[in-house]
Amino acid sequence: MSAHTKEPTPGAGVNATWNYTLGSIVFLFVAMDLIIILDLLGRFSETRSGTDLALVAVCSLAAAVRIRFCWFLRDRRDGALPETWWTVALFAPALVAWGLAFVAPETALFATVQLWLSGVLWAFFVRWRLRLVALALLLGMVVTPVAVHAAQGIPQTSQIFGALSGFVLFYGVMLPAMLYASLWMWRVVWRLDEARQLGAELAVTQERLRFAADLHDIQGHHLQVIALKAELAERTMGSAPEQAAAQLSEIRIIAKEAMEETRSLVAGLREVGLQSELENASEVLTLSGAACTLAVSSDPAAPEAQRVLAFAVREATTNILRHSNASWAAISLTDVRGGTELVVTNDGVAGTPERAGGGSGLVGLRKRVQAIGGTLDATAGTERGSEPAPHTFELRVWIPEGVST
Repeated sequence: MSAHTKEPTPGAGVNATWNYTLGSIVFLFVAMDLIIILDLLGRFSETRSGTDLALVAVCSLAAAVRIRFCWFLRDRRDGALPETWWTVALFAPALVAWGLAFVAPETALFATVQLWLSGVLWAFFVRWRLRLVALALLLGMVVTPVAVHAAQGIPQTSQIFGALSGFVLFYGVMLPAMLYASLWMWRVVWRLDEARQLGAELAVTQERLRFAADLHDIQGHHLQVIALKAELAERTMGSAPEQAAAQLSEIRIIAKEAMEETRSLVAGLREVGLQSELENASEVLTLSGAACTLAVSSDPAAPEAQRVLAFAVREATTNILRHSNASWAAISLTDVRGGTELVVTNDGVAGTPERAGGGSGLVGLRKRVQAIGGTLDATAGTERGSEPAPHTFELRVWIPEGVST
């Protein structure tokens, strides 16, 4: 067995994708906030104004809260905001800066843009319609201080026309689209990772079901045959000891086969032969007292078709031995409708016909048949020839040609 172990690729995976996404968003905010704060510090060093100092303080606080707020974007869902006090902390310094923009014309742009940066970040936690309304309201509030100063004829700040202000304006305007694109890509990766995990869990579940079905086939069939042969050995022990000894010898062989098949099942190497299952079914049903006829005119070439039909023969035989008191049974394998059809019939159904078709074995067998495009019908109370036969049970399995797996 290979000792290969699968290690996660460095820099890949859903967590790495989120780190790249968060890093790009945080970098954008840090770049704009750094430009704004350095510009305001330069102005404060010239004016020593209390207003400029207060603006530096609130812009720094707003920047710090925004960067921390970015971490909430990972688990963002529409209408699911972080705790209320985080929203208050996000908007409080930005609103103070926006208010200072009315009394500080030369720094009005960088002061009022704080409300836009914080508001855009908050808007991605609310639903679409409210988001659009919030962005429109924010835009109106942000341009108001600048418009007021322009209307009053107050000389506008040189920031508007500078290279740094141009950088902040451009990326500030593009911020909603850039955030939306980044978070959309992150959401796609997240969904794909969820789908991959669900696929892996489904594969594990299917393998467990297959293992359970195989185990049911092995234990159910072999134990039923052992019980039958043990009963025959017990009945003939006094009158025909040689026949009883032969039955006991077969019981030993069947028990050994059951152990070997169980080991093969655990190792994933189990194979079931169709011809051997047909011959075994005919022999066992005859030993149980049922007059069994076997008619084989077809032999599917596909290994998977043979495997599924072999399981069907084994399941049908086990059910006859376990649940019926059949006096006759018939097994046929023929070419029908572009495929191979197996029909197993017996007359040992007890009780009402509706009770005859249940059982977890048939459920598992039906899944196997459907997995390769076949059909399974289990019918009680079918006719035999032109005469109604209320105690018959018929299992009909059809497998199409061209089964490759």
